[in-house]
Amino acid sequence: MKPRVLGLTGGVGMGKSTAARLLKKAGLPVVDTDDLAREVVESGTEGLAEIVNGFGEGFLKVDGSLDRDKMASMVFQDEAARKRLEAIIHPRVRDGWENRIEQWREQKRPVGMVVIPLLFEVGLQDSFDVVLCVTCTANTQRARLRERNWDDAQITARIAAQMDIAQKMGLADYVLWNEGAPELLMDQMKEILS
Repeated sequence: MKPRVLGLTGGVGMGKSTAARLLKKAGLPVVDTDDLAREVVESGTEGLAEIVNGFGEGFLKVDGSLDRDKMASMVFQDEAARKRLEAIIHPRVRDGWENRIEQWREQKRPVGMVVIPLLFEVGLQDSFDVVLCVTCTANTQRARLRERNWDDAQITARIAAQMDIAQKMGLADYVLWNEGAPELLMDQMKEILS
């Protein structure tokens, strides 16, 4: 049996991780590409070696791991650098989620979800049976990102690096409104899954 594979996207800070957590709790298999992106650049990986080769050892912490904050502050100010970093990370991440879908197929899972923040930006919409977009107001988005201790410049740079949320909403099959309690988000997802 081939599982129905859902793609979940949305703007930074709009609730993709919350939606993924709720679906996992409900028993749906979920893979989050943000988690895979961290895994493919862990100490000792080919991904980290390629980053060091391309960007230098100045992006490593004392323990040899990637200094993610330092890397982020550079690539979100320099589009060419961001594209170089994405060229290292994205193919490895794609291999990861495609392998997970294959596992779901072998396990005869009826449905699974892949969380991809840049799903439309990298043209992956045709890889999924259904695409969902999580969204909220700009004020709520900025408030959530401030809770991550990001300043306004960081927030603006991260939002600018993604497709406009209205455009993502227009391209998605379903839109999940994430302004209220998590239960309201879960109710919307149950409706879609049914």
